Amino acid sequence: MSAFFITSSGTEIGKTFITGLMLRQLRAGGFSVNALKPVISDYSDDRFAESDTAHLLAAMARPADSHTIAAISPWRFAAPLSPDMAARREGRNLDLAEIVEFCRAAMAGPEEFLLIEGVGGVMVPLNDRDLVRDWMAALAIPAILVVGSYLGTISHTLTALDSLEKAGVPLAGIVISESADSGVPLDETLATIARFIGDTPLVCVPRLGPESDAMAAPDLTALLRKEGRSA
Repeated sequence: MSAFFITSSGTEIGKTFITGLMLRQLRAGGFSVNALKPVISDYSDDRFAESDTAHLLAAMARPADSHTIAAISPWRFAAPLSPDMAARREGRNLDLAEIVEFCRAAMAGPEEFLLIEGVGGVMVPLNDRDLVRDWMAALAIPAILVVGSYLGTISHTLTALDSLEKAGVPLAGIVISESADSGVPLDETLATIARFIGDTPLVCVPRLGPESDAMAAPDLTALLRKEGRSA
C-alpha cells in the first residue's frame, strides 16, 4: 500500500475537495483506495451530508451509515473549533498514540492507496501537547500540502513547508487549489511559490463547480504514483 497524508496551510483551504478528486481519479484509473478523516470538528449527524466525512465516502462510492462513518472518522466533535478546544468542550481528550495506531491499522489494509486527511493546518493543536505536524511525523509517510491562491498564501505556504521540513515530514507535492473570489492570478502565485520549492512537484487546480467531473481537473494521481512511495 502507498499511504499519504493530506494537510494544508490552514483551514477551509480545500483539503477535502482535493482528497476527493484524488480518490475519484485513482478509482477511475483502476486503483483500489481507502481514505480516513480520523479527526473532524463541526460535525453533526443532522448535517452529515455537508461534512468532510460524507464527501470522502461519496468519493469512494461507499454508503453513509453509522459503520462507515465510524470507520473513517472515529473522533467526531460538534464545535467548529480546533480539535483540542472542540474535545475539551465535550470533556474529551485526543490521544496522539491512539490516532497513530488507528492510521497504521488502515495502512496495513489491502488497498493500493490510502489517503489520510488531517484537520485544519499543519500546526493545529490536537491536545495540550501535540500538533497535526506531530501526527504526520509519527506516521512517517509522505505529505501532500494543499494551499490556496488568496493574497497571503505565499507566506502561509512557505511557513507550512518550513514547519514540515523541521519535523522531517517527507513532501510528495504541493497542490494550489484556487481560492474563491481570489484577486491574485493563479499563474503568478504558482510561479512565485515554484521559485522557493526546488524540485518539489507543484500542481494547480482551478476553481471547479460542485458538479465538475473529477477527470476535468489536472491529474493529481501523478503526485501519488511515484516509485518508492510505498508505506
